[in-house]
Amino acid sequence: MKIVVVGHGMVGHKFLEALAETGLPDLDVTVLCEEPRPAYDRVHLSEFFSGKSAQDLSLVEDGFFERTGFKLRLGVRAVSVERRENTLVTSEGDVLAYDKLVLATGSNPFVPGVPGRDRAHCHVYRTIEDLEAMQASGAKSRSGVVVGGGLLGLECAKALRDMGLETHVVEFSPRLMAVQVDEGGGRVLRSKIEDLGVHVHTGRNTVEITDGAGARHRMVYADGTYLETDMIVFSAGIRPRDELARQSLLAVGPRGGVAIDSHCLTSDRNVYAIGECASWNEQAFGLVAPGYDMARVAARHIAGQHDAAFTGADMSTKLKLMGVDVASIGDAMGKTPGCRNYQYVDERKQVYKKIVVSEDGKQLLGAVLVGDAAEYGSLLQMA
Repeated sequence: MKIVVVGHGMVGHKFLEALAETGLPDLDVTVLCEEPRPAYDRVHLSEFFSGKSAQDLSLVEDGFFERTGFKLRLGVRAVSVERRENTLVTSEGDVLAYDKLVLATGSNPFVPGVPGRDRAHCHVYRTIEDLEAMQASGAKSRSGVVVGGGLLGLECAKALRDMGLETHVVEFSPRLMAVQVDEGGGRVLRSKIEDLGVHVHTGRNTVEITDGAGARHRMVYADGTYLETDMIVFSAGIRPRDELARQSLLAVGPRGGVAIDSHCLTSDRNVYAIGECASWNEQAFGLVAPGYDMARVAARHIAGQHDAAFTGADMSTKLKLMGVDVASIGDAMGKTPGCRNYQYVDERKQVYKKIVVSEDGKQLLGAVLVGDAAEYGSLLQMA
């Protein structure tokens, strides 16, 4: 069986590991990776700035490709797919035939359409090459701004701080981590982040980036105020990379992403899509855990295990951002009709806990925590 995998990120490599575990005989697997290095851990990219090397972040076990016989082609991407012929064309002009095609193309960073966004020393935060460019800018800068106050934005802020820059976070929403954390949790999170020396600017809509007077750039806001900085990193969300699907007329989701069923099959029975490029039940997932689940399902389905199914994602979040523990579980915002909230705030210790329960109080619907790791257990006890 000829299998071509387009993309060798975290999810693409998890698929290869899962495929190897199926024990399928006579596999001819080719992997196209547009980056110059094999899969690495994007979740912990900020550790690159605190001393970890690209090799330290690698996810590929020594000898993996030699042991499996899978072929990895670095610096090569797919430019078009001809589904009627079961072939694709690479950026080097090769035509590859496949029995099964797996799209694991991931996502692109979203860069707001702000005039001046393409100035020198303006970056995105996605690949190791991006980090190397940020390092080069950081060596010539005193200050840096991250545009975006979500999960990746705060990780990126840590990277700028680790470079010794005066660090700012500019967020359009009225609070940090607006998707995961409610207003009360957002206040505590902001306070803890600011205590770490990061300047937080929420409710800010940047309309233009021009020359600064005291720094390299001036970010002008819609209300006429501005912030000056030497470098800017955009970390304001992601967009699924579904251009191959669109080129080959595969179905896509209403908000982008390659439409898949519970087996991770696209509208073509020989083509799968997994990870951030996929749209399941009109949802695209920006977390790695759902992508790993998709990777395992696709590998098992190719191996004939047709009961393998992707049934959705646990979108709960429990992580440490810049040393601050944050947890968000279920209906953390309390949107369920008739739900009730229990909240606990300790402003001195900077701890916030909330649970959301059903109207009769018998069912836990969601929870939020901002505080110390030790408080996570007490949150669950409280629930």
